[in-house]
Amino acid sequence: MDPFLKKFFPDVYAKEHNIKPTDNQYCKFDSQVLTLFTSSLYLAALVDSIFASKVTRAFGFGIGSANQSVPIYVSEVAPYKYRGALNMLFQLAITIGIFVANILNYLFAKMENGEGWHYSLGLARVPAIMIIIGAMFLPDSPNSLIERGQAEKAKEELIKIRGTNDVDEEFKDLVAASEASKQVKHPWSSLLKSEYRPHLTMAIAIPFFQQLTGMNVITFYAPVLFKTIGFGGTASLMSAMITGDCNALATLVSIFTVDKVGRRKLFLEGGAQMFICQLVIAAAIGSKFGTDGNPGVLPKWFALTVVVFICIYMAGFAWSWGPLGWLVPSEIFPLEVRSAAQSVNVSVNMIFTFAIAQVFTAMLCHMKFGLFIFFAFFVIVMSIFIYKFLPETKSVPIEEISLVWENHPYYNEFVKSSAQKKKIAAPYSQV
Repeated sequence: MDPFLKKFFPDVYAKEHNIKPTDNQYCKFDSQVLTLFTSSLYLAALVDSIFASKVTRAFGFGIGSANQSVPIYVSEVAPYKYRGALNMLFQLAITIGIFVANILNYLFAKMENGEGWHYSLGLARVPAIMIIIGAMFLPDSPNSLIERGQAEKAKEELIKIRGTNDVDEEFKDLVAASEASKQVKHPWSSLLKSEYRPHLTMAIAIPFFQQLTGMNVITFYAPVLFKTIGFGGTASLMSAMITGDCNALATLVSIFTVDKVGRRKLFLEGGAQMFICQLVIAAAIGSKFGTDGNPGVLPKWFALTVVVFICIYMAGFAWSWGPLGWLVPSEIFPLEVRSAAQSVNVSVNMIFTFAIAQVFTAMLCHMKFGLFIFFAFFVIVMSIFIYKFLPETKSVPIEEISLVWENHPYYNEFVKSSAQKKKIAAPYSQV
């Protein structure tokens, strides 16, 4: 919002309104201080996520802690047949929050007194209050209770969650998984062992690639991006609101399909969709702006084309890398290293969210429309990675997740060889 820029970032405001002329439209918002305002949130979450592992292992506590605990909590309490859909409600809630924020920003930007930015920032406390109140009514996950030595209470909670007394087999699996996890005294160092190499690889690669889809820069800086390509201030917020709506609606698609078609197919389809859209957006912006960033008068068809393809791109992300980036890591880790691996997952996510958010405006200034080609290249790389290395986890109970690694054509050697070593060592340890 202009009053906000004028008060806190006068140099950016001056460039935007040609008070301080800039040679290139792409560079109007190139300010490391401005981007730090957004990216600092993720730097703080990064610090928190490092400590969240021990807290969630001991209590279950909830942006670093929420991202650590919510996906794990849902994966632990959800029936395995519906684990994907229920876990994706986490992403749906995020997209709805983004959409609501965009609506509020649009409305507050129209306030004549120029004080709308106060309300945009101040209302951020509302979802925080909702989380605090909601968490008071959540039961502990049975896994967490067993880990803390409260087996009877864990069984009671499992009966309540499942809505049936027929939970004996599942409860035995949970107890067995807990007993196995207790053998691992140092989950952080255990992650470096060869048997957990598949899990550590995914904990690093999936959040790394998720950020290199380019989605978060569009989410964070949609108004900046739309202003850069010639939309007015209010029009840019309106466009951000439209794309936010597409994001939320498309997430519903993943909720109804993830447990039917599987994780891998959604990853690959979403990747293909994002790749095509990024090339179209790059071509559209490049044809009008070139490299000098002086577009002249922009026709309406151009603005409509950009918004439509950004919506299609966001839809591809919203039913693939968006929710799956949180779902898959939360369900592929065995209990003994689950908290530690999820902390790695969240930390890597926050590191690269911070990095991409911080350098976006500089990248836009220097790479121009090539920025979208940059992200398109990584979409190809990450799609190849998923095709070759990610096992399908659809309909696999979380207590039996180790089986997908043992049957994987690449990772089975790491997992099976380690299991074989344990069997050989067992008689000697018993003696």
